[in-house]
Amino acid sequence: MAAFARVRLVMLSGVACSILAACGADGVASPGEGVIVIPAPTPTPTPTPTPTPPAGVTPAAACPSIAGPALADLGTITGPQGTWRNCGFPARFTATTAIPKVAGVIYSLPGRVDVGTDQGATSTNTDVTLTIDPGVTIFGATGVSFLVVNRGNRIDAVGTPSQPIVFTGRGNVVGSADDNTSQLWGGVVLLGRAPITDCLAPGATPGTAACERDTEGTSNALYGGAQPADNSGRMSYVQIRYSGFILSAASELQGLTPSGVGSGTTIENIQVHNSSDDGIEVFGGRVNMRNLAITGAEDDGLDTDVGYKGNVQFLLAVQRAGGSVGDSMLEIDSNGNEDTTPRQNVALSNFTFIHRANAAGNTASVLIRGGADYRFMNGLIVAPGISCVRINSATTVQTAGPDEAGPPKFDSVNLQCGGASPFLGTSGVTNDQVAAIFNAGTNNSSTYVPTLTNLFVNGATETARPAFNPVPINAFFVNAGYVGAVRDASDTRFNGWTCNSATASFGSTSAACTLIPV
Repeated sequence: MAAFARVRLVMLSGVACSILAACGADGVASPGEGVIVIPAPTPTPTPTPTPTPPAGVTPAAACPSIAGPALADLGTITGPQGTWRNCGFPARFTATTAIPKVAGVIYSLPGRVDVGTDQGATSTNTDVTLTIDPGVTIFGATGVSFLVVNRGNRIDAVGTPSQPIVFTGRGNVVGSADDNTSQLWGGVVLLGRAPITDCLAPGATPGTAACERDTEGTSNALYGGAQPADNSGRMSYVQIRYSGFILSAASELQGLTPSGVGSGTTIENIQVHNSSDDGIEVFGGRVNMRNLAITGAEDDGLDTDVGYKGNVQFLLAVQRAGGSVGDSMLEIDSNGNEDTTPRQNVALSNFTFIHRANAAGNTASVLIRGGADYRFMNGLIVAPGISCVRINSATTVQTAGPDEAGPPKFDSVNLQCGGASPFLGTSGVTNDQVAAIFNAGTNNSSTYVPTLTNLFVNGATETARPAFNPVPINAFFVNAGYVGAVRDASDTRFNGWTCNSATASFGSTSAACTLIPV
């Protein structure tokens, strides 16, 4: 019986082990206590549910219907964020139409895509208008893809602060783009009927309907005319990413190229990110622009040419860190026909330039040449590795001549410069002349020491600098009351509709440039 009792105890002990899954010190009494304590079975825990990952993009069943030539259903395209129905634009929009925001749809440019046909320099009609809804993404399927809005036609691409319209390249969609990617596709070209110089036809009079030009690197993309108030449409809350493909030898498109565009056109709230050429290049015309963010351009930030007359307010331009790419922040160029009319004449207010390319080909953050007239107001130039202002050619500082406004003017402009001198004069202009022109303005400083926060947001020093009222110069301007493009941390002018990169961050309401909005 004693033997049977020991066997029974061993069996009970084994049951306890099976319940506990192991016989350890916690499951038996200490030696000498004389009894075995078998705890109550531990309840089986409820399994923790596996978190469901966020749903990725799923492709729409079909492409939407539009007026005019149909969209091409090109199947699907997949990236890290999911899969979209790829709806290809026609080679030419021949009827007024709208491109809707549809869940699971992304649009593509198969190559050059034209909005309407050229209506000529003397027409006054509007033929085709292409409307693009907020939140739409359009990508260039190949390097030579670009969008052309021809003379006498319009684009109506108006996003919102929370739903910007995005133009980008295929690599951005499939996930291969990074902070140094560029040149995935061409860009956006707007063509208008406003006056220009440097006419294509020999003997044509600049600024007249006989004076037109072809967009560099293309053919049959004509612009120019004699209608200063011409209207090529509206672009607002738009991102243009990874543009600037080489179309032909030494000819690249910019992110945005307004050419002969008139003052009836609206261009505002535009970010151009990582263009392999200029961020924006304006060829003549009369368009006014505001709220421009140019990040990571590999040539100039803003380039203006061939008789452009206009006004620009709130311009932020930031080059990539490391100083390996980028030239001037502003290249102002009317070389070749320096005394022709219309003479280039631009007013710029509230700008911040973060210059990092210490070996820029233009040897200065701002290059003014070709007889151009310019007015700079309320500016910050941070260029610790290079000169700040270069003026080239005696025609640029002359005081008399046809359509002449005199030498460049500076008011409330603040410079932090490197190089041998903050000021450079070339081709008939001396360094001392450039310094005298700068110092002739009001409240300028060439000994500015930045206290910017988040790279480009005004700090204590910037807030203390006196501002210039630009309203008397042109009614387009507002009297912001501060220097630079971003007043302080509460200024959300560039937040939300822009994208973030290693070059510049616009805060938590902006997503990464490497992501496609969904």
